[in-house]
Amino acid sequence: MKLLVAGGDPVDAGKTTFAVGLAARLRADGSRPTVFKPRAGNDRWFDHDDVRRAAGDGRLYGKDIDRLLRAAGGDATHERRNPIHRLWGPTPGETGLLGESDRTFLVDRVRTTDGDEWVVNGTTEIPDALRDDLPLVEARRVDSVRAFNEAMRELHLPALDRLAEDVRAAGGSGVALVESYGDVAMPLREVGFDAVAVVDPGRCRVYDGDRWALARETATGDRDEGTLEVHVDRVTGMLDPLSTRDLRPLTGEERDDPDVVASAYSAAYDELLAAAQDR
Repeated sequence: MKLLVAGGDPVDAGKTTFAVGLAARLRADGSRPTVFKPRAGNDRWFDHDDVRRAAGDGRLYGKDIDRLLRAAGGDATHERRNPIHRLWGPTPGETGLLGESDRTFLVDRVRTTDGDEWVVNGTTEIPDALRDDLPLVEARRVDSVRAFNEAMRELHLPALDRLAEDVRAAGGSGVALVESYGDVAMPLREVGFDAVAVVDPGRCRVYDGDRWALARETATGDRDEGTLEVHVDRVTGMLDPLSTRDLRPLTGEERDDPDVVASAYSAAYDELLAAAQDR
């Protein structure tokens, strides 16, 4: 079984909390879910404690994949299940290298077959603390969109394709649970999901996986280029959900306990799993 959790809002949709509760629910049902977050990112300013905690160990990962792995159990590394992580830095009033407003990417960590590769923004100053903590001496420097796109073709896309193989294998023998990033509708190529949960603040919509994939292909004209960045609202605009459930707001203490989340959102999980099992 392969399940996708996507966000209907690009920021703070609640999809990680929903996915964490789903992992706990699957474990309670006797499954050992394999969790994945293909891409993630955090900000050196807004997520400073998380960045320092990871960078202090010479690593780069965020709290989302950490929460998912803890909820699912097992001993997989953050880097294996989250092969691409981006660190942002604030640039008030300025546009970043990739066209971002008020921020720019500082460092990408990309998992390869030989370990981690690092891509650094050559147009901005990398803070000394990061240079001291992370292995950036031999990092790949990019100073233009063209150079970054070349790095993506050589590093990022192969990393995602390798992860897609892992998702297909995990879903074939058990349960693969994938959390997308931002409001991207399909985070991996050539992975068919059995059911999709779209999480917005206050609600969850459940979709059939095959119809979701077809709508995503329709939105892109079935072109490979750019299909990873189709936004959720383009897909949901073509489909009626199988079901819609309200999600109540949770306190910080409740969000920190996967079993409490699993209980609070049990009705939504029932409908998502029923949709996947009815295929």
